[in-house]
Amino acid sequence: MANPPPPHGPYPYAPPYGQQPPGPSPQRPAGTSPQPPVGPYDPQPGQPAPHPYDRQPHPHPYPHPFPHPHPHPHPQPYAADPGCQFCGARPAVQATVRGHQGLLVLMRFLSRRGMFCRSCGLATYREMSAKTLWQGWWSPLSVAVTPITLLMNLGPRGRFRKLAAPAGGFGPSLDPGRSLLRRPVALLFLLPMALVVLAVPTLFVLGAFVEGAGIGKAPTLAVGDCVRNEGDWQDQDLEIVDCGAADAEYKVTRRLNTSQDACVGGEMLADAEYSPDRMTISCLAPAR
Repeated sequence: MANPPPPHGPYPYAPPYGQQPPGPSPQRPAGTSPQPPVGPYDPQPGQPAPHPYDRQPHPHPYPHPFPHPHPHPHPQPYAADPGCQFCGARPAVQATVRGHQGLLVLMRFLSRRGMFCRSCGLATYREMSAKTLWQGWWSPLSVAVTPITLLMNLGPRGRFRKLAAPAGGFGPSLDPGRSLLRRPVALLFLLPMALVVLAVPTLFVLGAFVEGAGIGKAPTLAVGDCVRNEGDWQDQDLEIVDCGAADAEYKVTRRLNTSQDACVGGEMLADAEYSPDRMTISCLAPAR
C-alpha cells in the first residue's frame, strides 16, 4: 500500500511548535543543566544584555506565506457619507437653507447648514421658506431681501430633490409636508405679486387714456389767444381763457420762427412746450 502524501506547507515535516523532534536525544555532560536556546532577546554568554530599545522582536516560527487580506475588499456604499444630521439616513448632501425676518427697522438673517437627506432637506426648505413668506416683509429693506432669500433657497431644493430615498438612519426622517405653494402662507406672497402683475398693464392703459384725453398736457397757443399764468415764470402753467374775461392776463402776439425775430419791450416769453412743434417760443403781451 502506498504511503500517504506529506502535509503541505513551508515545513511539511517540522514537529509542532514546542515539541522535540523524534530521534535520540543528544547527551550532555553529567552535572550540567540544560541551557535555554539563545534568541534575539537573550544575550550571548559573557556579553551584557542589550538595551530594550535595541532588541528585535522574535520572528514568527511559521510565517504565513500569503499577506493578510484587506478587511474590506469591497467598498461599502456611502462609506464617506456621514449621513443626515437629523436622522442619520443616507444619501445626504451638504447644503445651507436660508430664512429672513423683517422687524420694522431691524432685520434677521437666518440659516441652517449641515448634511440633509431628501426628506429632512425638503422639510427644512419648506419650513424656512414658509416662515420667510409671512415674516420677511415687515421692514423697508426686507421687501427687496425676502425675494432674494427665496430665490437662493431654490438651489438647495434642487439638490434635495435629486437625492434617492433616505435609508439606514438611526431615527425617522422629518416629514416634508405639503408643498410650499399649497400652504396658506403662500397667499401672503402670491397676492402682492398678483397685484403687481395686474398693476403694470393697468398703468399703461391709464397712461394711454390720459394722453389721448389731453389731461395734464400743455395747451397749444395760437397767435391771438389770451392766457393766464397759474404758476411763476420759472415754472409756467399757462391756461387759455377768453380775451374778454377778467382773468385774462396776456395775449399771444407773435412766434419767433427765425433767429432774427424778437419780442418787443414789455412782452413775456412763453415756453416752447406751448407751441405746435414744441420748439418755438411765443411772445406774450399784457392783455390790458
